[in-house]
Amino acid sequence: VSFEQLLFCRSLETMALCANLMNDQENSEKYSNLASELKSKIFDVFWSSQYNAFVHNRENGKVSEQVTPFTNMFAVLFNYLDQDKTEAVKENVLLNPNALKITTPYMRFYELEALCAMGEQKHVLKEILDYWGGMINLGATTFWEKYNPEEKNPELLGMYGRPFGKSLCHAWGASPIYLLGKYYLGVKPTSPGYESYLVEPCLGDLQWMEGDVPTPNGKVHVYCSGEEIRVKSDEGTGTLRFKSTLNPVCKTADFRKIGDQEYEITIPKGEEMIVKYSCVN
Repeated sequence: VSFEQLLFCRSLETMALCANLMNDQENSEKYSNLASELKSKIFDVFWSSQYNAFVHNRENGKVSEQVTPFTNMFAVLFNYLDQDKTEAVKENVLLNPNALKITTPYMRFYELEALCAMGEQKHVLKEILDYWGGMINLGATTFWEKYNPEEKNPELLGMYGRPFGKSLCHAWGASPIYLLGKYYLGVKPTSPGYESYLVEPCLGDLQWMEGDVPTPNGKVHVYCSGEEIRVKSDEGTGTLRFKSTLNPVCKTADFRKIGDQEYEITIPKGEEMIVKYSCVN
C-alpha cells in the first residue's frame, strides 16, 4: 500500500533527524540512505503518469489503477513533490469532485491542511463550513467519528456494522481550530519556543478574524480585517508578512517590500504593531 510506504519513508527521515541531534552520524547516514532509497522506489512504483497522481497499491506484482487521496495529500505535506506534481495532485485528486471522498474528521484534517499549504484557504473555509457545519446543522454538540453528508438516518449513526456503532464525541474532531491558527491567523514559530516567529494572516473569505496562539511563555495575538492588521506577542521577535494593493501604513515601524504587493515588518517583543493596508483577495 503506497500510503504506508510513504509514512515509513517519513519515519526513516525522522530517525535520521533524531540521530543527527544526538551526534550519531553513523545512524544518521544509515537512515537517510534508507529513506532516500525508499522514496525513489515509491515514485518508481506508485506514481502514475496516466493519472498524474500516486495510485493506491501493488498486489502480486500488479499496480492498482485506483487513486485515493491519502498518499497524495501526505506527499504534499511532506514536501515530496515538485511544483508540477503538486499542481497535478491538487487538480486531479484534492480538488477533483469525482475523487474518493474522505468521511472522517480525523483524516479530513490532513486533506484540508495539504490544501491550506497550497494556498487554498478559501476552498478550505467552505469545506469546514459545509462538513463540520453539516454536523452542527444535524444537531451535533460534539464532533463525530465519521460524517458522510450523503447518509441519512438510521445509516447516519451506524458504523462497524452496528446500527448505533458510531462515536458521536470522537477524538481529533476539532482540527479546524489548528488550521485556523496556523493558516488563517498564520502564526508559525521560526525558532524553538517562539523566540522568533512569522505571522502571515490569510482571511480566505472571512471578513475579519481575531485570536491568540499560545507560546511557552505567553501568546501571540492577531487581529486581521481587510483594512487593518494588529499583532502583539508576549515573547520573541516576530515578522509580519502580508500583501496589500495599496502602500501600507504603520506609525511605529518601517516596511520592507519583498515582492509584488508583498511587505514585511518586524514586531518587537511586547509591542503592538498596527498596520493599515488593503487586502489582496
